[in-house]
Amino acid sequence: MARLLMKNYKEQLRQDLSAALASLYDVSQNIPCEDFKLLKTSILAIFSKLTYLLFIPLSWYEDITSSSRFFSLAAVYNLAIIGLIVAEIKPYRNLNKEDKGILPDNMGKTADIGYILSLGVHRKHRRNGIASLLLDALINHLTTAERQSVKAIFLHVLTTNQPAILFYEKRRFSLHSFLPYYYHIRGKGQRDGFTYVTYINGGHQPWTLLDHIKDYASKLRHTGEVFKWVSTRVRQVVRWICHKTVSRFNFAH
Repeated sequence: MARLLMKNYKEQLRQDLSAALASLYDVSQNIPCEDFKLLKTSILAIFSKLTYLLFIPLSWYEDITSSSRFFSLAAVYNLAIIGLIVAEIKPYRNLNKEDKGILPDNMGKTADIGYILSLGVHRKHRRNGIASLLLDALINHLTTAERQSVKAIFLHVLTTNQPAILFYEKRRFSLHSFLPYYYHIRGKGQRDGFTYVTYINGGHQPWTLLDHIKDYASKLRHTGEVFKWVSTRVRQVVRWICHKTVSRFNFAH
């Protein structure tokens, strides 16, 4: 009986979701229906009824749709959400211990960082570039003049999720750290994770000893080039003075 009630409840949720999506489309600034479009959308009405099943506070959905700390974007096709990205923008100094080390300490004192909470595409619509479009929208949002304080974007991913890992590596995310037993999955125990990161707005990873050596060598090379330029200019000035002096001397005689 309980299973039947849950089945009926899930079916009602699907119907409510379709109705919410239809309402959402009606107020989507009259954008014409195309094969694919990205819509800034309030997903609060869609997800609020799922809160009970997911055990997530309703305030979380209110935050991701109204707070400037969050970026949320849905891909909609035929009045159905087929892809979604949600990211949080927060001060680097507020990161958890396992995520520290993404930025140099001196940069991290004042920098913000973007954290991808979720990026997913419906199974039937994968490999059509939708995830890339959603990710591009986030990157474009975080590289505007108002967001120059954001120096990196990072995420966590299961070590067994090879399709996602390949996608992020293709999008120039690099492996930052290994997180043993990071995920606690109901019914499956603990799973390992990776942290992947990409840098924007002049951000970069903390320097290693080799990076410092390269920088020092570059400065020496630059100093040598400056010294050479100055020496050339001094010789030219000396030649000009000598030439003027000799010319005056010859004219006087």
